[in-house]
Amino acid sequence: VQLQASGGGLVQAGGSLRLSCAASGQIFSRYGVGWFRQAPGKEREFVAAIRYSGSTYYADSVKGRFTVSRDSGKNTMYLQMNSLKPEDTAVYYCAADMMPYAILSALMTTTSYDYWGQGTLVTVSS
Repeated sequence: VQLQASGGGLVQAGGSLRLSCAASGQIFSRYGVGWFRQAPGKEREFVAAIRYSGSTYYADSVKGRFTVSRDSGKNTMYLQMNSLKPEDTAVYYCAADMMPYAILSALMTTTSYDYWGQGTLVTVSS
């Protein structure tokens, strides 16, 4: 499986961006996918995930501002980011967990994921 993340850029605080993650195959019907981010000098952290069933989960820091979704027909996952803050500045990665029907708690940890996209930089200016 190959994942290609895109959509990052520079935006002012309060603005919006939509990230995309294109998968090389049809994985959403069986596998969970997620978004993580890594700010300079910090560890990679969980942002959002979507299970094979379509249920979603978010980190507390982005709940109510970010929305994860997918388009199975296009083999693409999205992260809509609204009300962006300077602390959202990071490289954002998409990832796929190849354990079939993984539970949400597993999708919150980096070690559960088997494939990662290359990352896309989001910079939020104050």
